[in-house]
Amino acid sequence: MKSSFLKKIKMPHVFALLTFVILFSSLLTYFVPSGSYQREEKTFDGGLTRTVVIPGTYTELPKHYSTKGLILEDKVEGKATPTSLLGFLTAIPRGMEGAADIIFFIFIIGGVFGILQRTGMISAVIQGLLNRFSDSGPLLTIILMLVLSIGGSTLGMAEEFIPLVPIFLIVAKEMGYDRIYGVALVIVAAEVGFAAATTNPFTVQIAQGIAEVPLGSGITFRLAFYACSLTIALIYVLRYGAKIKRDPSQSIMTGDDFSISDFKIEKQQLTKRHVLIVFSSAVIFALILYAVQTQSWWLAEMAGGFLLMGFVAAAIAGLSVAETTKAFVKGMEEMVVAALVVGFAKGIQVVLMDSHIMDSLIYSAAGVLNHFPKLVSGMGMLVFQTTLNFFIPSGSGQAAVTMPLMAPLADVLGITRQTAVFAFTCGDGFSNMLVPTSGVLMAMLGLAKVPFEKWLRFILPLFLQLIVLAAIFLGIAVLIGYS
Repeated sequence: MKSSFLKKIKMPHVFALLTFVILFSSLLTYFVPSGSYQREEKTFDGGLTRTVVIPGTYTELPKHYSTKGLILEDKVEGKATPTSLLGFLTAIPRGMEGAADIIFFIFIIGGVFGILQRTGMISAVIQGLLNRFSDSGPLLTIILMLVLSIGGSTLGMAEEFIPLVPIFLIVAKEMGYDRIYGVALVIVAAEVGFAAATTNPFTVQIAQGIAEVPLGSGITFRLAFYACSLTIALIYVLRYGAKIKRDPSQSIMTGDDFSISDFKIEKQQLTKRHVLIVFSSAVIFALILYAVQTQSWWLAEMAGGFLLMGFVAAAIAGLSVAETTKAFVKGMEEMVVAALVVGFAKGIQVVLMDSHIMDSLIYSAAGVLNHFPKLVSGMGMLVFQTTLNFFIPSGSGQAAVTMPLMAPLADVLGITRQTAVFAFTCGDGFSNMLVPTSGVLMAMLGLAKVPFEKWLRFILPLFLQLIVLAAIFLGIAVLIGYS
């Protein structure tokens, strides 16, 4: 029944879909009460600074309605203004301004991967993997998903994996799988790791800092959860792959010719130069990850590190300046849709923040949770964080908005603050595989040419399994007083 219903869903292009969501959010600003919390700058261990809300400072704001305000901005001091037609039309450009660091980071990453591809290193490594594991697609799947999930769990990597989508599609094609399988290798692995965060600096570390929980504490519990989550994800993906290998008509994208001509990589033999490029890239990448953890590097510094990786690779390969530049530009061109999707998605948050209804939604949810037993409230936190991720598909952004409220609420409910952090990371992370407002998800699907409704049919059962697992672990956390 569920499958037949999802088959009937026809989603518009990602840009149209996100524009509709922005429009819907704009209409909500006329009906949802407005209010706001006071905020303050807070610096966490490592020098990372975030603007967080101050608990207990919520104040409801009266709305200012006017004929002018329907078309143009008509702001009044001390009042909230619903989104005007101009506000709706400018939400996307302002979203792109707000997400400029991520957008340009994606462009830089794409350009660097263009250089790496031009050196022949990527195609040589892929060919080597396929030769080594040509008769063992499941083993290669396990290796690839394990590596990507570790990146998501430890470093919060997500945007960095966008350029890998075409490469993993080629791998899936060569192993005899479909387009869904190829993109799942990247999305499922990265997002499961991101949700089952162990040391993710953008979610668990920020949330622990806000909740005043020792950084790195409770890691044994999170490691166990990571292992269980990845196991469920691997079994799900491998079972799907085995099913479509037995009967290709069982593919969710049956009838798709799965052409990879747009990103064809010529077969190459692995040479000493390729090995040297792999080694230098791995060393630079490890240094980037180290700096993120210890030097508070953010997107600009990370992008600079990746540029260095591209320059070193070009020098080792003996590429001319002209060849390097051409490859860099080509790589960026392939990231245009992926990068702009992030800006469109940010427009939703712009609308909700400008009209002051975001804080009202959070205040109402916290009030509801306060009336339930602690076990139910713990589950409620998970549901709340999962739902809120539709509107704030940013781990660090969601932590800064919700954790200052969830931490003291956990004290009142008799739940440890560590448990509140765990509810946040699970609710924020797993829904990234599902919500159409996630710029990374929609960027990857756009690159893979996988319609959102097709992806929804594939991912929804896995999402439900992982949420049930999160609820079980959350119940255990409440009962044992996880700290």
